[in-house]
Amino acid sequence: MLSENKRAAIWSVTLLLVSLFVWEISIPAQQITTGELTEYELLIGAGTPKAGVPPPSQVLVKAWEELSNPFYDAGPNDKGIGIQIGYSIYRVLTGYFMAALIAIPLGFLIGMSTVAYKALNPFIQVLRPISPLAWMPLALFVIQDSEASAIFVIFICSIWPMLINTAFGVAGVREDWVNVARTHELSAFKTAFTVILPAAAPTIVTGMRISIGIAWLVIVAAEMLVGGTGIGYYVWNEWNNLDLTSVIFSILMIGVVGMLLDSALGLLQRRVAYTE
Repeated sequence: MLSENKRAAIWSVTLLLVSLFVWEISIPAQQITTGELTEYELLIGAGTPKAGVPPPSQVLVKAWEELSNPFYDAGPNDKGIGIQIGYSIYRVLTGYFMAALIAIPLGFLIGMSTVAYKALNPFIQVLRPISPLAWMPLALFVIQDSEASAIFVIFICSIWPMLINTAFGVAGVREDWVNVARTHELSAFKTAFTVILPAAAPTIVTGMRISIGIAWLVIVAAEMLVGGTGIGYYVWNEWNNLDLTSVIFSILMIGVVGMLLDSALGLLQRRVAYTE
């Protein structure tokens, strides 16, 4: 009898192969124009194949071409997929860790103090629903740097899940444990690190995991707006070139990198699991 994991893997592979097969056979073959074309037909591009959704076989060929040399640099608008993803990950992690430096301490303050919660909650509830991309025009005007503006947008979208989850996790720590710390005359700083942090860590890391997913989503859209470098710019540039094979390849790469980022935080989440 196969284990549950093996059965799930077989189902996943089967679903993938069936989906690729259906995709492959559903794409009609390109009709090649034969015969001599008039000057007008050549002018309007009648002899060139029409753009269309490529079959997975073409996407696999493109993936092999790109991944065989992912770090080439042939100029501003011609860089390898590895370089483009590297720029995006740098922006995401910079904004993400900047958000963590503010969100986690502030979340501790809100979770440990009802006065801080009541004072800051109105601001959080007003700012949290604002789309991160809505900040982009203001960031570009104030900062006047596209790189820093993209990082700022990542900072804005990353801060709220971490802040709210940290406050929720800290506020949910059992009062008995905090009272024991007070009985031992521990300072508020030592109580936060030795009692509250271990108990709230799973909830905090859950917020961090949500934030990294949102940050990776937002950076693609942000790079489409600011241009220059990054996986978002790569997608937009290939779309402007009507190279749908490259567009689909880059979409798949976005998904793979997002999965790896989430898996890294998922591993951290399992490491900090807290049992009473």
